[in-house]
Amino acid sequence: MSDDFGMSGDDLEQMYQEVILEAARDPHGKAHFAPDLTQENDTATGQSSLDQGEASVRQNHEYCETGQSHQFNPTCGDEATIRVEVSQDEPHRIEQLEWDGHGCSISQASLSVMTDLVEGKTVDEAMNLGATFHKLMESRGKGLADDAENEQLEDAVVFQGVSKYPMRIKCALLGWEGMKDAVAKALASQDKTPAGEAD
Repeated sequence: MSDDFGMSGDDLEQMYQEVILEAARDPHGKAHFAPDLTQENDTATGQSSLDQGEASVRQNHEYCETGQSHQFNPTCGDEATIRVEVSQDEPHRIEQLEWDGHGCSISQASLSVMTDLVEGKTVDEAMNLGATFHKLMESRGKGLADDAENEQLEDAVVFQGVSKYPMRIKCALLGWEGMKDAVAKALASQDKTPAGEAD
């Protein structure tokens, strides 16, 4: 029996897997700014990864507030630190999103696809995308019935197959949870700025 795009379920599953593997191999938005908690040394140089990538810690956009969130999935060992720069002007916009971390191909691919989806979007748009992605992850492999929601998710619809496996859903959601938390922290620090009040 044929599924979406006139493809069988097996063909679609294979296409989804290829997209996820490609996104994991060439992840968008990945930077090196977080300390590597495993503190593994590079055997070729003897240098710890803690010594690398210090330059991207600074805020790149004036009139932006930075928020950062560290996420860890103990089930799989996935770990990511997500940093966002949110504009101070209304409507608040995610001017930049970058992340650092390691984990399975699902978590790395989800972070990459999420970066492409939310960077440049307003905070409200990004939160709506996050809610729609959550809905996809709750579909147990059935996907979303709403064509408009599928279109909004763009490449993120490939994670429909992941939603069949409860142990893998956390891998796919890791970056999205970090993005929401980082945005909340950036907005909270903007709220503290006026009046110069102490925390």
